[in-house]
Amino acid sequence: MLSRMPRNEAEKVREKIFQYAAEPGSLAANVKKLQGREGFRLRVGNWRVIFDEGGNILDILDIGSRGSIY
Repeated sequence: MLSRMPRNEAEKVREKIFQYAAEPGSLAANVKKLQGREGFRLRVGNWRVIFDEGGNILDILDIGSRGSIY
């Protein structure tokens, strides 16, 4: 099921991604390493950002609601 993200929520997610990219320690409580697959998850309210870090690159793999992303 595809979740449609409201515009205001999309802006929050975008801000958190930029915040994490600039200073990862600032969101340490909202980031966890995934189990069973590579990457990390960033929690932003009811939304999850699945990403991987490769040196200076933050690779966003998927974004979705918390119930459908995993």
